[in-house]
Amino acid sequence: MSNLEDAEEEEFLELEEEVETISQRILEYRISLPDQLSSTFSSLIASQRPVYPTHLVEQGNEAAGFTQGLVRLTESEKMDLVVAEEAGKIQLLKQKIASNATTMPIMLNKMKEYIAKIDKLESSNGIDGIIRPAFKRKRIS
Repeated sequence: MSNLEDAEEEEFLELEEEVETISQRILEYRISLPDQLSSTFSSLIASQRPVYPTHLVEQGNEAAGFTQGLVRLTESEKMDLVVAEEAGKIQLLKQKIASNATTMPIMLNKMKEYIAKIDKLESSNGIDGIIRPAFKRKRIS
């Protein structure tokens, strides 16, 4: 009987230790999770901000009244913005081309299926009245 009690007590101590480690992990997650979420959210928001070609500064008196509060960009900054904009456009174009290239085999298979269905309808006996002449394919010989 004492072996059974010792085994139960040992199992109870192991479970107690496991519960303690799990509670420590939960406490660590509760402490670190808000910081991780806020940093992830702020980096996500920062990555989605558009880049504007001008920066607002102190209000100054300039000859042209409509350009007050804006700083003129240097040539290198303008070139950097143009290069960044073109890089974004090139990346978007590459994504669209890749998307179109992946859907091309699917579209070709569908076209072949539809052409086969049309040919089957044309070759059937007595079906000539179903397909209007305007929609019939012209045979090239």
